[in-house]
Amino acid sequence: MNDALAPALVPELLVADLDRSIGFWCGLCGFDVSYERAEERFAYIVLGTAHLMLEQAGVGRNWVTGPLERPLGRGVNFQISVADAGALAAVLERAGVELFMALETKWYRVGGDDVGVQQFLVQDPDGYLVRFQSAG
Repeated sequence: MNDALAPALVPELLVADLDRSIGFWCGLCGFDVSYERAEERFAYIVLGTAHLMLEQAGVGRNWVTGPLERPLGRGVNFQISVADAGALAAVLERAGVELFMALETKWYRVGGDDVGVQQFLVQDPDGYLVRFQSAG
């Protein structure tokens, strides 16, 4: 991996079924598998500068601090910047994936400026909440 593109923070998500998760993240959301360890049911996935690790629970070394109850990742959402949030929302809806929050244009104050983004929220197959956004 090129160190210039390696982020300092890479979330690792425990998932129930790695294949199903790769189908969502890669097949629908546009990520690519950078590398995987099949024997550990682990995949490192990338979309631009957004990096995630997926690991199937119960295989390999899992660091679990409490019961894994759906939806996983309660209290956190992962914001991922994409080229066109509207187009991605349409792909997910055509695939029958229910959006947690419909596509919207939202203005946020950043310093002294207002910045517009198009965004929507969706849960992955394990319930992790993801906010995809693009410049509005």
